[in-house]
Amino acid sequence: RLALLAWANQKDAWIIEDDYDSEFRYHGHPLPALKSLDHEQRVLYTGTFSKVLFPGLRLAYLVVPPSLQLTFHEAVNHWPGPGSILPQAMVAAFMQQGHFARHLRKMRQLYAVRRGYLVEALESIFGPSLHIQPQAGGIQVMAYLNEQQSDKALVMAAQAAGLGVKALSEWDAGIPQQNGLLMGFTNFTCAEEAQAAVKRLAALLAT
Repeated sequence: RLALLAWANQKDAWIIEDDYDSEFRYHGHPLPALKSLDHEQRVLYTGTFSKVLFPGLRLAYLVVPPSLQLTFHEAVNHWPGPGSILPQAMVAAFMQQGHFARHLRKMRQLYAVRRGYLVEALESIFGPSLHIQPQAGGIQVMAYLNEQQSDKALVMAAQAAGLGVKALSEWDAGIPQQNGLLMGFTNFTCAEEAQAAVKRLAALLAT
Protein backbone atom coordinates (compact mmCIF):
# COMPACT_ATOMS: atom_id res chain seq x y z
CA ARG A 1 0.00 0.00 0.00
CA LEU A 2 2.82 2.39 0.81
CA ALA A 3 4.62 1.27 -2.35
CA LEU A 4 1.53 2.13 -4.40
CA LEU A 5 1.43 5.61 -2.90
CA ALA A 6 5.15 6.04 -3.55
CA TRP A 7 4.64 4.98 -7.18
CA ALA A 8 1.83 7.51 -7.64
CA ASN A 9 4.01 10.27 -6.24
CA GLN A 10 6.96 9.32 -8.47
CA LYS A 11 4.81 9.10 -11.61
CA ASP A 12 2.73 12.18 -10.79
CA ALA A 13 -0.30 9.90 -10.99
CA TRP A 14 -3.63 9.84 -9.18
CA ILE A 15 -5.20 6.97 -7.29
CA ILE A 16 -8.99 6.74 -7.17
CA GLU A 17 -9.85 4.84 -3.99
CA ASP A 18 -13.34 3.38 -3.81
CA ASP A 19 -13.51 2.37 -0.14
CA TYR A 20 -16.44 0.03 -0.81
CA ASP A 21 -17.93 -1.79 2.19
CA SER A 22 -15.21 -0.52 4.52
CA GLU A 23 -17.87 0.29 7.12
CA PHE A 24 -18.76 -3.39 7.51
CA ARG A 25 -15.86 -5.12 9.23
CA TYR A 26 -16.75 -7.84 11.70
CA HIS A 27 -13.48 -8.76 13.40
CA GLY A 28 -9.97 -7.43 13.65
CA HIS A 29 -8.84 -3.88 13.07
CA PRO A 30 -9.94 -2.23 9.81
CA LEU A 31 -7.29 -1.55 7.21
CA PRO A 32 -6.57 2.17 7.00
CA ALA A 33 -7.77 3.81 3.83
CA LEU A 34 -5.02 4.79 1.40
CA LYS A 35 -6.29 8.34 1.82
CA SER A 36 -5.33 8.29 5.50
CA LEU A 37 -1.74 7.37 4.50
CA ASP A 38 -1.57 9.83 1.62
CA HIS A 39 0.94 12.44 2.78
CA GLU A 40 1.70 13.53 -0.79
CA GLN A 41 -1.98 14.10 -1.67
CA ARG A 42 -2.22 11.65 -4.59
CA VAL A 43 -5.50 9.92 -3.63
CA LEU A 44 -9.07 10.79 -4.63
CA TYR A 45 -11.31 9.07 -2.08
CA THR A 46 -14.85 8.11 -3.07
CA GLY A 47 -17.74 6.35 -1.40
CA THR A 48 -21.52 6.09 -1.30
CA PHE A 49 -24.29 6.12 1.27
CA SER A 50 -26.43 3.74 -0.81
CA LYS A 51 -25.15 0.60 0.93
CA VAL A 52 -24.96 1.90 4.48
CA LEU A 53 -28.28 3.78 4.49
CA PHE A 54 -30.56 2.87 1.58
CA PRO A 55 -30.14 2.54 -2.22
CA GLY A 56 -32.83 5.07 -3.11
CA LEU A 57 -30.81 7.83 -1.47
CA ARG A 58 -28.49 7.97 -4.52
CA LEU A 59 -25.94 10.05 -2.65
CA ALA A 60 -22.18 9.61 -3.03
CA TYR A 61 -19.11 11.68 -2.24
CA LEU A 62 -15.60 12.37 -3.48
CA VAL A 63 -12.76 13.75 -1.36
CA VAL A 64 -10.09 15.33 -3.56
CA PRO A 65 -6.62 16.66 -2.74
CA PRO A 66 -6.37 20.44 -2.15
CA SER A 67 -4.54 20.88 -5.45
CA LEU A 68 -7.59 19.56 -7.34
CA GLN A 69 -10.34 21.34 -5.45
CA LEU A 70 -10.55 24.29 -7.82
CA THR A 71 -10.58 21.99 -10.87
CA PHE A 72 -13.44 19.92 -9.49
CA HIS A 73 -15.31 23.01 -8.31
CA GLU A 74 -15.20 24.46 -11.81
CA ALA A 75 -16.27 21.14 -13.35
CA VAL A 76 -19.25 20.85 -11.00
CA ASN A 77 -20.40 24.33 -12.01
CA HIS A 78 -20.89 23.03 -15.56
CA TRP A 79 -23.00 20.05 -14.53
CA PRO A 80 -26.82 20.17 -14.59
CA GLY A 81 -27.02 20.45 -10.82
CA PRO A 82 -25.93 18.94 -7.51
CA GLY A 83 -29.11 16.90 -7.10
CA SER A 84 -31.68 17.44 -4.38
CA ILE A 85 -30.33 19.50 -1.51
CA LEU A 86 -32.80 18.09 1.04
CA PRO A 87 -31.32 14.52 1.18
CA GLN A 88 -27.83 16.01 1.49
CA ALA A 89 -28.92 18.20 4.40
CA MET A 90 -30.69 15.27 6.05
CA VAL A 91 -27.63 13.01 5.84
CA ALA A 92 -25.38 15.83 7.11
CA ALA A 93 -27.65 16.36 10.13
CA PHE A 94 -27.90 12.60 10.66
CA MET A 95 -24.11 12.40 10.88
CA GLN A 96 -23.62 15.56 12.96
CA GLN A 97 -26.07 14.33 15.59
CA GLY A 98 -24.23 11.01 15.96
CA HIS A 99 -26.94 8.81 14.47
CA PHE A 100 -24.79 7.61 11.59
CA ALA A 101 -22.10 6.13 13.85
CA ARG A 102 -24.75 4.39 15.96
CA HIS A 103 -26.42 3.08 12.82
CA LEU A 104 -23.15 1.58 11.57
CA ARG A 105 -22.48 -0.15 14.89
CA LYS A 106 -25.96 -1.67 14.81
CA MET A 107 -25.66 -2.81 11.20
CA ARG A 108 -22.21 -4.34 11.77
CA GLN A 109 -23.62 -6.47 14.58
CA LEU A 110 -26.65 -7.46 12.51
CA TYR A 111 -24.68 -8.32 9.38
CA ALA A 112 -22.12 -10.33 11.36
CA VAL A 113 -24.97 -12.55 12.56
CA ARG A 114 -26.46 -12.86 9.07
CA ARG A 115 -23.09 -13.68 7.55
CA GLY A 116 -22.83 -16.45 10.12
CA TYR A 117 -26.17 -17.86 8.93
CA LEU A 118 -24.88 -18.22 5.36
CA VAL A 119 -21.43 -19.53 6.27
CA GLU A 120 -22.88 -22.16 8.62
CA ALA A 121 -25.37 -23.26 5.95
CA LEU A 122 -22.65 -23.56 3.31
CA GLU A 123 -20.37 -25.53 5.61
CA SER A 124 -23.09 -27.91 6.77
CA ILE A 125 -24.51 -28.62 3.29
CA PHE A 126 -21.44 -28.47 1.04
CA GLY A 127 -18.78 -29.54 3.51
CA PRO A 128 -15.23 -29.62 2.08
CA SER A 129 -16.45 -29.46 -1.55
CA LEU A 130 -16.80 -25.69 -1.24
CA HIS A 131 -13.95 -23.59 0.14
CA ILE A 132 -15.21 -20.46 1.88
CA GLN A 133 -12.76 -17.60 1.72
CA PRO A 134 -12.21 -16.09 5.18
CA GLN A 135 -13.10 -12.40 5.16
CA ALA A 136 -13.07 -9.78 7.86
CA GLY A 137 -15.79 -7.65 6.32
CA GLY A 138 -18.02 -6.84 3.38
CA ILE A 139 -21.59 -7.77 2.53
CA GLN A 140 -20.85 -10.86 0.42
CA VAL A 141 -19.35 -14.29 1.07
CA MET A 142 -16.87 -15.67 -1.46
CA ALA A 143 -16.54 -19.41 -1.95
CA TYR A 144 -14.30 -21.32 -4.37
CA LEU A 145 -15.61 -24.16 -6.52
CA ASN A 146 -13.70 -27.21 -7.72
CA GLU A 147 -11.70 -26.65 -10.89
CA GLN A 148 -14.06 -28.83 -12.93
CA GLN A 149 -17.09 -26.72 -12.06
CA SER A 150 -18.04 -23.66 -14.11
CA ASP A 151 -19.13 -20.78 -11.92
CA LYS A 152 -20.77 -18.98 -14.88
CA ALA A 153 -22.95 -21.98 -15.75
CA LEU A 154 -23.94 -22.43 -12.12
CA VAL A 155 -24.74 -18.74 -11.71
CA MET A 156 -26.94 -18.76 -14.80
CA ALA A 157 -28.93 -21.68 -13.38
CA ALA A 158 -29.04 -20.10 -9.92
CA GLN A 159 -30.28 -16.76 -11.22
CA ALA A 160 -32.94 -18.52 -13.29
CA ALA A 161 -34.05 -20.17 -10.04
CA GLY A 162 -34.24 -16.82 -8.26
CA LEU A 163 -30.94 -16.99 -6.36
CA GLY A 164 -28.86 -13.82 -6.40
CA VAL A 165 -25.29 -15.10 -6.79
CA LYS A 166 -22.44 -13.87 -8.97
CA ALA A 167 -19.58 -15.66 -10.72
CA LEU A 168 -16.11 -14.85 -9.44
CA SER A 169 -14.62 -15.38 -12.90
CA GLU A 170 -16.59 -12.38 -14.19
CA TRP A 171 -14.20 -10.18 -12.19
CA ASP A 172 -10.87 -11.47 -13.50
CA ALA A 173 -8.60 -9.13 -15.44
CA GLY A 174 -7.84 -11.43 -18.33
CA ILE A 175 -5.88 -13.98 -16.31
CA PRO A 176 -8.06 -17.05 -15.54
CA GLN A 177 -8.71 -17.41 -11.84
CA GLN A 178 -10.23 -20.18 -9.80
CA ASN A 179 -13.99 -20.46 -10.24
CA GLY A 180 -16.07 -19.25 -7.35
CA LEU A 181 -19.28 -17.68 -6.17
CA LEU A 182 -20.07 -14.33 -4.60
CA MET A 183 -23.15 -14.57 -2.39
CA GLY A 184 -24.93 -11.82 -0.50
CA PHE A 185 -26.20 -12.51 3.00
CA THR A 186 -27.76 -9.28 4.25
CA ASN A 187 -31.35 -10.35 3.54
CA PHE A 188 -31.22 -13.58 5.59
CA THR A 189 -33.21 -12.89 8.75
CA CYS A 190 -32.76 -16.36 10.24
CA ALA A 191 -30.67 -19.50 9.88
CA GLU A 192 -33.57 -21.38 8.28
CA GLU A 193 -33.73 -18.93 5.37
CA ALA A 194 -30.03 -19.39 4.67
CA GLN A 195 -30.34 -23.18 4.91
CA ALA A 196 -33.21 -23.20 2.42
CA ALA A 197 -31.35 -21.01 -0.08
CA VAL A 198 -28.15 -23.08 0.14
CA LYS A 199 -30.10 -26.33 -0.33
CA ARG A 200 -31.55 -24.91 -3.55
CA LEU A 201 -28.03 -23.96 -4.67
CA ALA A 202 -26.71 -27.44 -3.80
CA ALA A 203 -29.49 -29.05 -5.83
CA LEU A 204 -28.45 -27.01 -8.88
CA LEU A 205 -24.80 -27.93 -8.39
CA ALA A 206 -25.70 -31.60 -8.30
CA THR A 207 -27.47 -31.49 -11.69
